[in-house]
Amino acid sequence: MGALSGYKIIELSGIGPGPLCGMLLADLGAEVIRIDRMKTTLPPTPQKYDITGRNKKSICLNLKEDQSKEIFFKLIKDADALIEGYRPGVMEKLGLGPDECLKVNEKLVYGRITGWGQDGPLAKNAGHDINYIALAGALYSMSGDKPTIPLNLIGDYAGGSMFLAFGVCSAMLSVNKTGKGQVVDAAMIDGVSSLMSMFYSLSQSNIWNVAARGSNIFDGGAHFYQTYKTKDDKFVSFGSLEPQFYSILVDKLELDEKFNNQMDMGNWNNFKDEIQKKIALKSRDEWDEIFLNSDVCYSPVLSIDETHENNHMRERNNFLTINDVIQPAPAPRFSNTKSSEPKQAPTIGEDNNEILLNLGYKEDDISKFKNDNIIN
Repeated sequence: MGALSGYKIIELSGIGPGPLCGMLLADLGAEVIRIDRMKTTLPPTPQKYDITGRNKKSICLNLKEDQSKEIFFKLIKDADALIEGYRPGVMEKLGLGPDECLKVNEKLVYGRITGWGQDGPLAKNAGHDINYIALAGALYSMSGDKPTIPLNLIGDYAGGSMFLAFGVCSAMLSVNKTGKGQVVDAAMIDGVSSLMSMFYSLSQSNIWNVAARGSNIFDGGAHFYQTYKTKDDKFVSFGSLEPQFYSILVDKLELDEKFNNQMDMGNWNNFKDEIQKKIALKSRDEWDEIFLNSDVCYSPVLSIDETHENNHMRERNNFLTINDVIQPAPAPRFSNTKSSEPKQAPTIGEDNNEILLNLGYKEDDISKFKNDNIIN
């Protein structure tokens, strides 16, 4: 089941954007085989909490050994794509780079996810989400006295996982037309730069003041695109951007006529102070009753522990539970090729035997591989 049913993806184990990309593809029905390493510097995630590992199979290979490489090449021979997130040159050093893989399977899509990209002065440097969004101009643009860190959603996952998944699926479509695979260089700085397109447009058309962080519509400057603290020390959010929605905000908060000039930027800070005083008079639940199901563009600010209890989230079945672990449901949704309910992530090497038998190896071969430390 799923829109990607029938596709086979090989994922080299890692952290961050690669595993999430693999999960997205597996959620949509692709067979994702994760190649795990025998030794890692990170402690393994307990199986039941490994949400990004769901729906995958695991084989544990020692890719420094020739026999493991032989198994690797058999795996990719009929695969549609491979995704890896090592620093540039690591796969080539192992003898498993794009040139070697495309000789084995000319239709293979070789997906590579890095922060800095496969080339450029920083390509081989270490880095993390915060560094990539800093270089791409996104971090500077966050509001506050200093740039606000937006978890690691923008670089790792929006600029990384999503662009890698988009690139891999696009390249697989290209294979259908050309019969040729290719390398997908998914760099987080490239993805984040693309995500910033609207802000490049706004800044160059003088709608967005780059120098005055926290004074613009989407960076905390506007009173109508803002969060406010409630009487019970919780928060609510408003996105009353369009005039027709803003008028509802003014009406329901019983604001005086000076608020009718929505774009009076010189008064935005005063407007925020006045609205904050009003919001502080009621609890979040009380504001829910006033604003929910209106077009004011309102939402309560929910914690991770609260969101799955929200009525809208429940009605849409946005969350599911696997082995007592609450997790987001597969997305997006399809009218015909519906995704099946995810299965719990495998333990490292859990599917060794099944995968090797499917590749044509015998039970005796598998026993020898274990004794020779080829698999684990």
